[in-house]
Amino acid sequence: MEKMEEEEVKWRKEIVPEVFQIVIRTNNRLTQKDVISVLLVSPWLYRTLSSNPSLWHVLDLHEMTNAGDRLIAALSIPRYQHVKQIILEFAQEIEDKHLILLKTKSWEWLRGLELLNLNVCQKISDKGIEAITSASPNLNILSIYWNVSVNNITDTGLNAVADNYPELEVLNLTSFTDEAYKKIASLSHLKFLDLCGAQNLSDHGLSCIAECNNLVHLNLTWCVRVTDVGVIAVAEGCTSLEFLSLFGIVGVTDKCLEALSRFCSNTLMTLDVNGCIGIKRRSRDELLQLFPHLICFKVHS
Repeated sequence: MEKMEEEEVKWRKEIVPEVFQIVIRTNNRLTQKDVISVLLVSPWLYRTLSSNPSLWHVLDLHEMTNAGDRLIAALSIPRYQHVKQIILEFAQEIEDKHLILLKTKSWEWLRGLELLNLNVCQKISDKGIEAITSASPNLNILSIYWNVSVNNITDTGLNAVADNYPELEVLNLTSFTDEAYKKIASLSHLKFLDLCGAQNLSDHGLSCIAECNNLVHLNLTWCVRVTDVGVIAVAEGCTSLEFLSLFGIVGVTDKCLEALSRFCSNTLMTLDVNGCIGIKRRSRDELLQLFPHLICFKVHS
């Protein structure tokens, strides 16, 4: 019995870390939950895990309580000096003061941050956005969905994003004013733009966004002020579109569909017009004549 216990300890202390070294070399996408689970099997893995930077590229604090203090504490640990992504979606107790503290600490590795998700962080305002944009100049993915419902993040915050990240590729946000949306036009590298629920977006603002001619994904779901005018501008300016959602927009008609067919037929693969009562139903053959590469077409029943 004692010999079996010794062999088990040896297995957990020596063999598991050796095997895991091989796993890490072939798969660097393990989540933090996976890492914690492995540590429960063999606590001797700690040194192995800490010495592999790829395992600490993502700091995921979504839905966690006391997220602000957790964020500061985690980034104070050397193993997070290679962090690339910080996810704070639905995190609680994350405030401007935490992002401002990151700026004041001037951690060099924050300059390598590529993705920041602040979705539904209601206590973050323009001050926090301005602080993090100055601390992390190399972001190319930023998500601030639904933060504006309490008017904490305004046009000023979006202007700071546009001014500091001219090479931004992915942007997720909700309702600002047309003046702020004009700034998006300067993001010439933008490929993915999600404006779901942007109820202040008008055709004028959308026409400015249409200058982002590298867009491949555009979500305009529930952008209720948009009409054919704005969508036609998008069709003419964003000829590389692969995904477009017009879900819930009653002000668009077949005119915009015809424009999309003229300018985006070679690329468009997903088109959602569910709830667009001005767009008539079509057979599969009719749709393929308009969009030969279409894979998914969603229409109201």
